[in-house]
Parts: sequence; C-alpha cells; structure tokens
Amino acid sequence: MIQPRVGSLTAHGSEYVSLSAVSGLVAAKILVVDDDPRNLFAVEEMLRSPGIEIVLAESGEAALRHVLRDDFAVILLDVRMPRIDGYEVATMIRGRPRSSRMPIIFLTAYNKDELHVFRGYSAGAVDYVLKPIEPLILKSKVDVFVDLYRKTEEIRRKGEDERRLLVENLQVRGEKLQAERELRRALERQEAILSSLPVVVTSRGVERPFPALFVSDNVERLTGFPAARFTEDAEFGLSRIHPEDRDRVCRELAAAVENGTYACEYRWQCADGGYRSFLDQGVLSPEEAGHSREIFGTMFDVTERRQLEERLLHASKLEAIGRLTGGIAHDFNNMLSVVIGNLDLLQNSLDGNEKASRRTRLAIEGAQRCADLTNRLLTFSRRQSLQTSVLDLRDLVPGMMELLQRTLGEHIEVRFDADQDLWPVEVDPNQLEAALVNLAVNARDAMPDGGSLTVGMANRGAAEQDGAPEPRGEYVVIAVTDTGVGMAPEVKQRVFEPFFTTKESGKGTGLGLSMVYGFVRQSEGHIEIDSAVDEGTTVRILLPRSEKAERSAGSVRALSPAPRRGNGETILVVEDDDKVRQVTVSALGTLGYEVIEAETGDEALSVLRDGSGIDLVLSDVKMPGATSGIDLARRVGAEWPWIKVLLTSGYIEAEADVEQFEVIFKPYRVTELAERMHELLESRTAPALAEPRIVRIA
Repeated sequence: MIQPRVGSLTAHGSEYVSLSAVSGLVAAKILVVDDDPRNLFAVEEMLRSPGIEIVLAESGEAALRHVLRDDFAVILLDVRMPRIDGYEVATMIRGRPRSSRMPIIFLTAYNKDELHVFRGYSAGAVDYVLKPIEPLILKSKVDVFVDLYRKTEEIRRKGEDERRLLVENLQVRGEKLQAERELRRALERQEAILSSLPVVVTSRGVERPFPALFVSDNVERLTGFPAARFTEDAEFGLSRIHPEDRDRVCRELAAAVENGTYACEYRWQCADGGYRSFLDQGVLSPEEAGHSREIFGTMFDVTERRQLEERLLHASKLEAIGRLTGGIAHDFNNMLSVVIGNLDLLQNSLDGNEKASRRTRLAIEGAQRCADLTNRLLTFSRRQSLQTSVLDLRDLVPGMMELLQRTLGEHIEVRFDADQDLWPVEVDPNQLEAALVNLAVNARDAMPDGGSLTVGMANRGAAEQDGAPEPRGEYVVIAVTDTGVGMAPEVKQRVFEPFFTTKESGKGTGLGLSMVYGFVRQSEGHIEIDSAVDEGTTVRILLPRSEKAERSAGSVRALSPAPRRGNGETILVVEDDDKVRQVTVSALGTLGYEVIEAETGDEALSVLRDGSGIDLVLSDVKMPGATSGIDLARRVGAEWPWIKVLLTSGYIEAEADVEQFEVIFKPYRVTELAERMHELLESRTAPALAEPRIVRIA
C-alpha cells in the first residue's frame, strides 16, 4: 500500500509559515483523501497556495489517523474507496467530538443521484464536488472554508490570548494578594512572636537619663506599664531600676557612645512592686546627616533563668552539705555515742554528788546539741531516713503546746486551732516536733517585745485550690503565724538557705528553717511562707493526706523517767567501733542484761549458729566485711525469727532499705535504748519446737 504523502507545501512548510507570518495569515491544513494517486496529485496542484498545507491520504484508515493527530480547515473525501468508503469515514469523523465540526466535501464521479447525495449530507458532508473536478470551482469552495477556518482560528486565538492575559492578570493579582496576605501574616506572626517572647525592643537617647524614644507594646505584659508611660516620661525607665544597679546601668549606656555596643543586667521594679531581672543589650545607631543618634536595644526577661540558677545553686549547696555531713555524721555520732554513753554511766554513779551530777548533765546536753546540729544538716540535705508513722496530728497537740509555751516564754501567747475532722498524715513525729520548735524559736526572736503565736491545722482539698498556685492534691496544712517584725523580700528569698541568718554572730546557726525545709520535702510535702515588714510572718507546712491506717494516740511512745531494767535476757551487741561497743556493753550490763559481743556481721552469724540462747541482736548498720547490719537483720529474721533485732547507726542513707526494721539513731541515751529494747523483748514469740526453715539471703 502506498504510504500517505504530504504535498510539496508540507515539505516546504517553513517557507509558508514564514510567508504566513509575514502576511499575518493563519496557516491552514487541508486533508485530501482518495485511493487514486493521480487524483491526489491533481487536487494538490489545484489547491497549492501560500499559507496552506495539503495532507494527502490514500485510504480511509490513513485519513482517520491524520484526523486523530491534526485539525483541518476542510476535508476533501472520495466517496468510493476500498475497505472503508467515504460515507463511513465521514460518519466516524463526525462521531469524534474534536473533529465533528470539520467541514467535509465529497468528491465523487458516480453517485450523482439524489439518494446518494442525501446519504452524503446525512454522513456529515457540507458539499459535493463532482469529477472531473473543475479547478476554479474546487478552489473557490475550499477558499471559503479556509477563510472561515482562518477567521475562526483568529477569533479563537484572540480569545485564547485574551483569556491567557486575563488568567495572567488574575494570577498576577492573585499572587499580589497572596504576597500581601503572606506579608500581613508574617507581620502578624512576627508581632505575635515578639509579644509572646519576654523581649522588649527599645530605642533610647544617648544622654542621661537616656529617655525612651520607642518601646514595643509587649513591655506592658512584662512590666505592667504601657509603652506610652516610658516614652512620655523621660525619667521613668531609669527611675524603676534597682538602686543598687542604677549607676552601673548608666555607665554601660554612656559607654555605648564610645564602644558602639552595650550589655548589662539589672533588676527593674514592675507595676506590682516586685522586681524582675532583665538582660539589656544593644548597639549605637549609625551617623546620618540631619538625624540625632539613638541607642537601639532589646530587654530580655531573664527572671526565670535567674531563679533556675538560684535553685541550681541551692541544690549544689544542698548536695555539698549532704556530702560533707554524710561523710562525717557516722563517725561523729559514734564519738558522741561514746561521750553520751559514758556520761550516762557516770551520772548513775554520782548519787549524792549534786555538783558533779549537774556538770555531767550539762555535758550531756552539750553533746546532744552537737548531735542535733548534725541531725539538722542531715535532715536539710535529705540524707537521713525518717521514722514515720501515720498519725492524727491532734494527738500531738497537748505535748506540743506545752513544749512551745516552755520554749517561747510567758511574754508570748500561744494559740492553737485545728479542724475536728483532721486527715491523718504519715510523718516522723520527732522531726515534726523539732520543725515546729524551730519555727517557734524564729517567731520568738521576731517578737522581742512579746506578741502571739498561732498554730493552725486544717485540711486543704483539691477542690479548694481552684485558681491557687501549686501544689495540687489533698494536704493537711500546719500554719504557724506570728505577730513579729516580718521579713523584707530579699530576706524571705533566702530564708531556707543553709547557714543564712539575720541574727547576731553567735546567736544562730542558720540551720533552723533549713532543717524545716528539708524535713518537709523529705516528707513529700511543701512549704510556703508569707511575710512582710511589720506585718508578721506565716509559715505553712503542707503534708500529704495519708490513706493508711492511723496509729492510736496511746501507741506514741513516751520515755520512762528511769531506764527500764532487763530480766537477764541475752543481748548480742554487734559493733565494729571498739569504744562504742564497750560503752554499749557496759550500759546493758548495768541494766541487768547478759551481753555477747561481736565485731562484724560475719562474726555475729557464727555466734548465732552456735545457739547461745540470744534474745535480741543490737547491731550497727555500717560494718566492714561481707555482712552489713541490714544483711544480718534479714538473716536473723529468716533463720531465727524469734530473735528480735534493733539496728543502730549514726547515719543511714535515705535510700537504705531499713523501713522494715526497728532503728535507733546514735547518739542515744541509755534511757531511750532501754525503752526500745524493753518494747521489743515484750513482743517476742516463743521459738518453734521444730527446726526452723533456713532461708539463705544472697
């Protein structure tokens, strides 16, 4: 089959494109379909013209392929062709939306009757040209459709150009609107970010008092004053700087004229009367003719950072004190145990010698004050284990009130107020008593001319804390309020620091409130303080409500006036310090006990395995060797459950697992040791007749 061929105009398409471009004509394509190549050649010669591209096809299939690819101004279609005749080709061309409007002129030499003509028009023909073809007639008819095509294309092209211009215009306008929106959003975002940040943008004059020329609006959120307050009053910004910082800030700002930059940090008094810390830094504006120079800067609120640094410093002090105290507490309390124990033994042998007894008593009190000092340090650093129990605080009130009244003296009135349905709390009663005594002593010193001290106890539920600061939850609040001189803000800020005191040298250790703080935090509570100069002070201790069962008031131990004596029970004393062991053995001997000594936990286990009829083991917690006091207590509980264990130590790490054992802390009085041992021995159960089950503790 002969391939479809493009006429000579197609081969020289660039020439006609050039001519059409010069003449302004729209290029037009004409599709000629005939199975006779001679007819194709003849039609091509007839229609050849500038700006016209003639495409030739020798079959209906080839014509359809061309229609699928290109648009034609007119299609000249032979009616009679093999395989697919002209009617079928016309029908298929009309059936395709893109080509349905292409004009079709039938070329025929046979079908001249009306029936075939009607069939041609029905298939989509717009005209008939009969063969033999008259060149003038064919060219005239084709020129009409070419001209119509060109006008249509020109209109379409103009429409597309207008539409493209309109789209471009709309796009440009849209892009402009989008850019404006983005710019507006960026400005709003920038303003929101600047407003939310603790940063104030400023511009100042270069001479004292460095008046504010511009201040960003977010200054009101940080200071409580509107920006206009700064710009309307030249002295305002400088006047609110803390007096201790003001001269230094002025020097830094004045130096900016020479150095070109400045940076300083200062305290600034806000509208609420409190001070916030600002980091102020900036640069000197460049010189411009006709414009005075300015200092551009930013004020960054660093109050929270300063508070965190202070907390870190406080924690560092706490850790340093804890390490120092923990390192010396064990040995120091061991030495005090020797001193107090020997003084107790000495005092018992001085009956009738009142002068020597008084001196011994004073020596014991001095040694106990040393022990109390160490205990305060341990409590503050939270390195001391608490001996807690679940209590109704009202059970402690009678003894506590008597103790406070005795501590404060007659010129201070002590009042007490407590809810009837006070929740139980889990607390170390001795430490709580010591904390209240420390608060009372501070209150007494704040009321040199007398006054009143009120101790209130109340429940604080979660529902009562709406709008209140942390902490959340259910607490029992112990509020100690005095009518004293109160505290200045800078004193209140440091009041819980160890060794910080406003008292004269020699009249305070600076550990009283530190001990209270450490005890409360170790009890998983919180402490609050409200105070102002000449308005008194209120310290609130918040202890979490306990869900455990309460101890009855009668179960709180009270020491007997004289040490309880034993009934010949056998006590195994396990202590690695020779002097402490000797004084303990001597004290127990005077109380009527049989005593066996052991220097280490391993030696104690050997004694126990020998079956020496031991009733109670009194063991130090920290000992050399593989078996510590806690390990020994566990082994005794597993292998000899009828033998009671009382652990003792001058210092036990807070994380040590001693809650399941009875513990007495060094230095202890002989009376206290005798009382604890008596309680344990009374609670003994008889040993089982059968051999006890041996449980090995790793």
